[in-house]
Amino acid sequence: MTLYDQDCYTHTGQPFNLRALQGQVLLVVNVASRCGFTPQLKELEALYQRYRDRGFTVLGFPCDQFGKQSPESAEAFCTFGEQQFGVTFPLMEKVCVNGPRAHPLFVQLKREAPGLLGTRMIKWNFTKFLVGRDGKVIARFGPRDHGRELRLRLERALDEV
Repeated sequence: MTLYDQDCYTHTGQPFNLRALQGQVLLVVNVASRCGFTPQLKELEALYQRYRDRGFTVLGFPCDQFGKQSPESAEAFCTFGEQQFGVTFPLMEKVCVNGPRAHPLFVQLKREAPGLLGTRMIKWNFTKFLVGRDGKVIARFGPRDHGRELRLRLERALDEV
Protein backbone atom coordinates (compact mmCIF):
# COMPACT_ATOMS: atom_id res chain seq x y z
CA MET A 1 0.00 0.00 0.00
CA THR A 2 1.32 3.43 -0.90
CA LEU A 3 0.80 6.65 0.97
CA TYR A 4 -1.75 7.63 -1.68
CA ASP A 5 -3.89 4.58 -0.89
CA GLN A 6 -4.59 5.72 2.68
CA ASP A 7 -8.11 6.85 3.51
CA CYS A 8 -8.15 10.43 4.76
CA TYR A 9 -10.89 12.90 5.51
CA THR A 10 -11.08 16.67 5.62
CA HIS A 11 -11.83 18.65 8.76
CA THR A 12 -15.53 18.44 7.80
CA GLY A 13 -15.44 14.66 7.46
CA GLN A 14 -15.49 14.57 3.65
CA PRO A 15 -13.27 12.01 1.89
CA PHE A 16 -9.95 13.52 0.77
CA ASN A 17 -8.35 12.05 -2.33
CA LEU A 18 -4.64 11.68 -1.59
CA ARG A 19 -4.16 10.26 -5.10
CA ALA A 20 -4.88 13.74 -6.46
CA LEU A 21 -1.61 14.82 -4.82
CA GLN A 22 0.55 12.25 -6.64
CA GLY A 23 3.54 13.96 -8.16
CA GLN A 24 3.57 16.73 -5.55
CA VAL A 25 5.92 17.26 -2.65
CA LEU A 26 4.03 17.00 0.64
CA LEU A 27 4.69 18.09 4.18
CA VAL A 28 2.48 16.09 6.55
CA VAL A 29 2.30 17.58 10.05
CA ASN A 30 0.45 16.74 13.27
CA VAL A 31 -0.76 20.13 14.50
CA ALA A 32 -2.25 21.53 17.70
CA SER A 33 -3.87 24.78 18.80
CA ARG A 34 -2.56 25.19 22.34
CA CYS A 35 1.07 24.20 21.94
CA GLY A 36 4.20 26.28 22.21
CA PHE A 37 4.87 25.33 18.59
CA THR A 38 1.44 26.49 17.34
CA PRO A 39 2.94 29.68 15.78
CA GLN A 40 4.56 27.34 13.26
CA LEU A 41 1.17 27.34 11.53
CA LYS A 42 2.12 30.78 10.18
CA GLU A 43 5.46 29.42 8.92
CA LEU A 44 3.80 26.39 7.34
CA GLU A 45 1.34 28.70 5.58
CA ALA A 46 4.23 30.83 4.31
CA LEU A 47 5.93 27.73 2.88
CA TYR A 48 2.67 26.67 1.28
CA GLN A 49 2.14 30.08 -0.31
CA ARG A 50 5.73 30.29 -1.52
CA TYR A 51 5.97 26.83 -3.09
CA ARG A 52 2.45 25.62 -3.92
CA ASP A 53 2.74 26.72 -7.55
CA ARG A 54 5.76 24.43 -7.83
CA GLY A 55 3.74 21.39 -6.72
CA PHE A 56 3.87 21.55 -2.91
CA THR A 57 1.13 20.93 -0.37
CA VAL A 58 1.06 21.00 3.42
CA LEU A 59 -1.40 18.63 5.10
CA GLY A 60 -2.17 19.48 8.73
CA PHE A 61 -3.75 16.84 10.97
CA PRO A 62 -4.97 18.11 14.36
CA CYS A 63 -3.90 15.78 17.17
CA ASP A 64 -4.80 15.88 20.86
CA GLN A 65 -2.41 13.14 22.04
CA PHE A 66 0.23 15.44 23.52
CA GLY A 67 -0.78 17.30 26.65
CA LYS A 68 -4.36 17.65 25.39
CA GLN A 69 -3.21 20.66 23.37
CA SER A 70 -5.86 20.42 20.69
CA PRO A 71 -9.13 19.61 22.46
CA GLU A 72 -11.43 21.21 19.87
CA SER A 73 -13.02 19.46 16.89
CA ALA A 74 -11.21 19.41 13.56
CA GLU A 75 -13.73 21.93 12.25
CA ALA A 76 -13.08 24.30 15.16
CA PHE A 77 -9.33 23.85 14.65
CA CYS A 78 -9.75 24.88 11.01
CA THR A 79 -11.57 28.05 12.03
CA PHE A 80 -8.83 28.77 14.60
CA GLY A 81 -6.08 28.21 12.01
CA GLU A 82 -7.76 30.47 9.47
CA GLN A 83 -8.53 33.27 11.93
CA GLN A 84 -5.32 33.28 13.97
CA PHE A 85 -2.71 32.31 11.35
CA GLY A 86 -4.33 32.74 7.94
CA VAL A 87 -4.06 29.02 7.19
CA THR A 88 -5.26 28.06 3.71
CA PHE A 89 -3.45 24.72 3.32
CA PRO A 90 -5.62 21.63 3.81
CA LEU A 91 -6.52 20.90 7.41
CA MET A 92 -7.66 17.37 7.84
CA GLU A 93 -9.52 15.18 10.29
CA LYS A 94 -8.42 14.98 13.91
CA VAL A 95 -6.22 11.90 14.36
CA CYS A 96 -4.13 9.89 16.76
CA VAL A 97 -0.54 9.48 15.60
CA ASN A 98 0.62 6.89 18.16
CA GLY A 99 -0.83 3.80 19.79
CA PRO A 100 -3.47 1.33 18.67
CA ARG A 101 -5.72 4.06 17.24
CA ALA A 102 -2.96 5.71 15.20
CA HIS A 103 -4.10 6.78 11.76
CA PRO A 104 -2.74 4.38 9.10
CA LEU A 105 -1.12 7.29 7.24
CA PHE A 106 1.00 8.12 10.28
CA VAL A 107 1.77 4.45 10.87
CA GLN A 108 3.17 4.33 7.34
CA LEU A 109 5.04 7.63 7.66
CA LYS A 110 6.67 6.51 10.93
CA ARG A 111 7.64 3.17 9.40
CA GLU A 112 9.28 4.87 6.42
CA ALA A 113 11.03 7.54 8.52
CA PRO A 114 11.76 6.47 12.08
CA GLY A 115 12.84 9.07 14.58
CA LEU A 116 15.94 9.27 16.75
CA LEU A 117 17.53 5.91 17.52
CA GLY A 118 15.01 4.23 15.23
CA THR A 119 11.97 4.98 17.36
CA ARG A 120 8.72 5.08 15.46
CA MET A 121 6.79 6.96 18.07
CA ILE A 122 6.01 10.61 17.44
CA LYS A 123 7.11 12.51 20.53
CA TRP A 124 5.17 15.78 20.22
CA ASN A 125 3.04 18.09 18.11
CA PHE A 126 4.44 19.55 14.89
CA THR A 127 6.46 16.54 13.82
CA LYS A 128 6.84 16.92 10.07
CA PHE A 129 7.23 14.34 7.30
CA LEU A 130 8.57 15.57 3.96
CA VAL A 131 7.31 13.33 1.15
CA GLY A 132 8.82 13.40 -2.34
CA ARG A 133 7.01 13.46 -5.65
CA ASP A 134 7.34 9.66 -5.76
CA GLY A 135 5.32 9.28 -2.55
CA LYS A 136 8.31 8.19 -0.43
CA VAL A 137 9.29 9.92 2.78
CA ILE A 138 12.44 11.98 2.28
CA ALA A 139 12.89 13.19 5.85
CA ARG A 140 11.32 13.45 9.26
CA PHE A 141 11.65 16.70 11.21
CA GLY A 142 11.00 17.15 14.91
CA PRO A 143 8.88 19.95 16.34
CA ARG A 144 11.87 22.28 16.76
CA ASP A 145 12.98 21.71 13.14
CA HIS A 146 11.20 24.33 11.10
CA GLY A 147 13.75 26.68 9.63
CA ARG A 148 16.52 26.65 7.10
CA GLU A 149 17.21 22.91 6.96
CA LEU A 150 13.57 22.08 6.28
CA ARG A 151 13.35 24.76 3.58
CA LEU A 152 16.54 23.52 1.89
CA ARG A 153 15.32 19.91 1.88
CA LEU A 154 11.97 21.08 0.52
CA GLU A 155 13.60 23.06 -2.28
CA ARG A 156 15.76 20.08 -3.26
CA ALA A 157 12.68 17.87 -3.36
CA LEU A 158 10.84 20.39 -5.54
CA ASP A 159 13.78 20.50 -7.95
CA GLU A 160 13.67 16.71 -8.47
CA VAL A 161 11.62 15.53 -11.41
